[in-house]
Amino acid sequence: MEVKDIVLAVIMVIGGLAFFLYGMNVMSSGLEKMAGGKMEQALKKLTSNWFFSLLLGTGITIVLQSSSSLTVMLVGLVNCGVMEVSQTVVVILGANIGTTFTTWLLCLMGVDTDGPLWLSLLNPEYFSLIFALVGAIMMMSKSDGNSRKKDIGSCLVGFAVLMYGMVLMKDAVEPLKDSEQFQQLLLKFDNPLLGVLVGTVVTGIIQSSAASIGILQTLAENTGTITFGMAIPIIMGQNIGTCVTALISSFGVNRNAKKVGIIHIAFNIIGTVIFLTVYEILDMTIGFAFSKWIINSVGIAIVHTVFNVLTTILLLPFSKGLEKIANLILPDKEEEEEKPKKPQHTLLDKRLLTTPSVAVAECDEASRRMALLAKETVLMSISLLTDYDEKTVKKVYKNEDKLDNYEDRIGSTLVQLNTKALSEHDSQISSRVLRAIGDFERLGDHAINIAQSAKEIYDGGLSFSENAQKEMHILTTAIQEILENTYNVYISLNQTDAANIEPLEQVIDYLTRDIKANHVKRLQKGTCTIEMGFVLADILNDYERVSDHCSNIAVSVIETSHGMFETHDYLNKVKFGNKNFNDNFERFQQKYHIQSVI
Repeated sequence: MEVKDIVLAVIMVIGGLAFFLYGMNVMSSGLEKMAGGKMEQALKKLTSNWFFSLLLGTGITIVLQSSSSLTVMLVGLVNCGVMEVSQTVVVILGANIGTTFTTWLLCLMGVDTDGPLWLSLLNPEYFSLIFALVGAIMMMSKSDGNSRKKDIGSCLVGFAVLMYGMVLMKDAVEPLKDSEQFQQLLLKFDNPLLGVLVGTVVTGIIQSSAASIGILQTLAENTGTITFGMAIPIIMGQNIGTCVTALISSFGVNRNAKKVGIIHIAFNIIGTVIFLTVYEILDMTIGFAFSKWIINSVGIAIVHTVFNVLTTILLLPFSKGLEKIANLILPDKEEEEEKPKKPQHTLLDKRLLTTPSVAVAECDEASRRMALLAKETVLMSISLLTDYDEKTVKKVYKNEDKLDNYEDRIGSTLVQLNTKALSEHDSQISSRVLRAIGDFERLGDHAINIAQSAKEIYDGGLSFSENAQKEMHILTTAIQEILENTYNVYISLNQTDAANIEPLEQVIDYLTRDIKANHVKRLQKGTCTIEMGFVLADILNDYERVSDHCSNIAVSVIETSHGMFETHDYLNKVKFGNKNFNDNFERFQQKYHIQSVI
């Protein structure tokens, strides 16, 4: 080959690889959107059983089209305390089986196009073009509020681009079969250690075992010069190289999260050492005739699958041993060993951004923990009005700081996620959470205000009059109910219950108005002090604002199913002429009623 031909061939290989990687990214992104947060939920619920964990690792890897992407996800989930290291081991074993799916898919490139039409159409070089047309039409068509059609179209177009990349690489390497220099270069790959090294390095550089195996399949199919003996060590090295992404993602995480990357690479290294050693010893002693046979893309898929399945079968009974290896390489510090083994939920991990649907689901889960914290903090501050305690005050302040941190981390994560292509379902969740976390944070602020009012009452030796106490008890009970109901609505996302928050909020507004009016009458009669009046006004304002934020949270839940709308317009429509609102308003008004007498 002339220098010009070599340069052009290299450019085509690089371009084909770029198309392959981009197509794989588009296809896996579409599949991930269709799966939504189900992957994250499944990882939490099904990892207690080894069989389901194995299937889960296999299935998610097929969806993500990358075992390293799954491992990065696991690193993020362990780092933020959602999963334990022990739960990830069998999932990783399953991931190595799932990664063989793409290898078998690429075998279709070897279908003979000189045969009948139906056989030629089985070659992705042709049917992927049909996929591209169908996918483009689906992506351009109106979704009518359902993005699933566009996600399927994205998968089809991504698959077509991926296969076109393979066609480019195939055309680029085809002239190599007549190149004497290439033949001489291949002779060096008779050294198994060199084969493992090349497979590891190439895969580590492009960070995709599917792409590197695709290159190997293309070379084997179109040059006809690669043998089983050459391919086996390379394939084993490719499995090691795919761990580079997970190891890179392990920087800046806690010790447990680092262990996930260690387990991933330990699995592949142990499998390579054992099976390559056995293979080479048997080949030198009894001799394998097939080691000199020319391998094709199907043969590569078989070797890749057999190696990963046998390694999984071999190491599955020793899954706890893999965890022990990680513990030996990265032992826990003494102070960490004294802590409870159950993971404590921390805030979000940026590595989850690599799988947006999982990151959205984790933001949703974090917002639920924030909802519980906000409710408990307000209730805690209310208890201070009748039972003042400094320890409780400090806890209220500490919780308010946590709520601020929650809002900052969840908000910044969702802002980053909104720059990515989210499914319609994930976009709705993101919108709901973004709206709600601001209200949860403000509930914490009002809890601080109520705690400060309680301190004024305690320090000043102040007290409510008997009638004022009765009125405040009724109002406080209503506030406690709206907080409980709002929390339950946010957790259950029940639209009917969400619609019942606003009538109670309206009743609370009327209660605060009546209490203020009664207080003025008591001042005029001299049965209440001005000092107590200032404190009462502050408490009533905070109570009223708490109920307002509860209303906003309920509206954010309703918006999830009804789509975006203007909150004030919606509330006005709900309040006027709505039978359900009127019935519930009357029910709450009868339940929380105060006399306008002193």
